[in-house]
Amino acid sequence: MAEPDHTIHVDIVSAHESIYAGEARFVALPGEAGELGIYPRHTPLITRVKPGAVRVVKPDGEEEFVFVAGGILEVQPNRVTVLSDTAIRGKDLDEEKANEARHAAEEALRNAKSEVDLARAQSELAVAVAEMAALRRYLHKK
Repeated sequence: MAEPDHTIHVDIVSAHESIYAGEARFVALPGEAGELGIYPRHTPLITRVKPGAVRVVKPDGEEEFVFVAGGILEVQPNRVTVLSDTAIRGKDLDEEKANEARHAAEEALRNAKSEVDLARAQSELAVAVAEMAALRRYLHKK
């Protein structure tokens, strides 16, 4: 077991359930202004998270990947919390469903009749593309 000063508690929560809760040596995720890396005793921070993969390096060195469709990140010196409407463990990602979501979003983009439709379709496409990229990274790490 790693010493408390060398780990940080991580909670990744979707709108429906806790996806990951545990200790980590390091967390990386797509922040609003670029990739963020968080170690224990990080300066407090609240920021938006873009769609993509959260990589959690556990105390034993094993990595856990969780796809998030955007959300909010809160960092305290001893705790990281990621809140997202949608969060899926890497091992639960489904390439076929991600492809279907991408095709549906592309179709919605082509058929957008208003700026609201266009914005919604662009958001759905960004999430689908990020999910597929996260899936590829997860499969590559296996």
